[in-house]
Amino acid sequence: MALAAPALRRYLLLLAQEHLEFRLPEITSLLSLCGGQFNGEQEICVNSPFWILNFPSEEMARGLMKRTVCAKSIFELWGHGRSAGELYTSLKNYPTDKMLPYLQSDSTYKIHIHTFNKTLTQAQKIKKIDALEFLPFKGRVNLKNPEHIFWILEDYGMNPNDVPEEPIHLYFGRWIADGQRELIESYSVKKRHFIGNTSMDACLSFIMANHGRVKPNDIVYDPFVGTGGLLISSAHFGAYVCGTDIDYNTIHGLGKASRKNQKWRGPDENIRANLRQYGLEKYYLDALVADSSRPIWRKGMLFDAIITDPPYGIREAPRRMGSQKETVKSVERSTENHFFVSSSYHLSDIFFDLLKFGAEYLVMGGRLVYWLPIYRPEYTEEIIPRHPCLKLISNCEQMLSSHTSRRLITMEKVKEFKDQDEHSYLLDGQYMPYRGHNSFREKYFSGVTKRIAKEEKDNQK
Repeated sequence: MALAAPALRRYLLLLAQEHLEFRLPEITSLLSLCGGQFNGEQEICVNSPFWILNFPSEEMARGLMKRTVCAKSIFELWGHGRSAGELYTSLKNYPTDKMLPYLQSDSTYKIHIHTFNKTLTQAQKIKKIDALEFLPFKGRVNLKNPEHIFWILEDYGMNPNDVPEEPIHLYFGRWIADGQRELIESYSVKKRHFIGNTSMDACLSFIMANHGRVKPNDIVYDPFVGTGGLLISSAHFGAYVCGTDIDYNTIHGLGKASRKNQKWRGPDENIRANLRQYGLEKYYLDALVADSSRPIWRKGMLFDAIITDPPYGIREAPRRMGSQKETVKSVERSTENHFFVSSSYHLSDIFFDLLKFGAEYLVMGGRLVYWLPIYRPEYTEEIIPRHPCLKLISNCEQMLSSHTSRRLITMEKVKEFKDQDEHSYLLDGQYMPYRGHNSFREKYFSGVTKRIAKEEKDNQK
């Protein structure tokens, strides 16, 4: 006889109001990592800070909050409504046996009020708390260190210029856990020992690791590792990390510094020192000087996730190893007499090499997470690079300017790589739409030039 599925309980998720497009893919990825999934009964308005989710256990809710940087807190939802009356009716209908364990006479509690898009006076807050006297609270109030914390949450809509008198949604629940928002500050690039021109923002680094479903004992690889910012977030979640980069000076922490008021990098400025700063050195495998267009790895499925930010040609030029037979762009020399010949590396080739590498070297179910620069007036979904071994999971936009953005692309390996898949993108006639990526730099600076000219013209008026 088949066992019945555990009964689902309703939870309220309170989300941060930033990186709105990234929130649903992050929560979806983390739920799948915890063994859960979204179902048709979830009440989600994508832009709202309040989502009602159904979980089979409080343990799953806590597991989600141990990873997310997009969500602030989660609550066991006892009642909700579109008015105070509806909220009170909902609370009265909530099963008493589910309330009682948290309302015992030997327990302590407090009630907190959170409002979105409106500020209440202390008198208004007390009035709302007093209105809940019908709930069977038997414990003592303790404002400093209570055993149980209950929240009244009120939603006054998304428009700060048109705030209603009364909330449009009200919720009441028992606080379960907070998310990992403190990581954004504790891992801030401003405090990091070794940084570069393109070091990734800490919040986005953790979002990328979550989109990639990075978990303890995974092996995570970054083929454009730079100063290793993306390795740090994966290592924080217990993964072993490694990377490659074509820039000898960056890998070895040599040359001119990127930090303001500092001319040269110090002797201990390197990727390993960054992980040591956060107590994560034990997860650092290595970083190698290598060309991402020419894989150095033995054949096979080596990596659980590939998380990277390829160069767009704005702050860092996309380069690959050249040869004397090729049209040579430059011959570069490091501070330790290391020479290499570099040639141009078109963006379209970067992304196809990256997808081919992911298709070949990811484990089944492993994820590739990378940034794709976009010229917005020409954007269509058709220009997202594809590969038959990789399934597109999510595609989230971050605005860079009025005419440019970058999209965080998450793909999952769903098919084993075969030799015939190596050049599959050339066979299906889909290659041409992607070549528009090659002119992203020109389009980016064209927009900058036009904006500067417009500002100068306006200033002359």
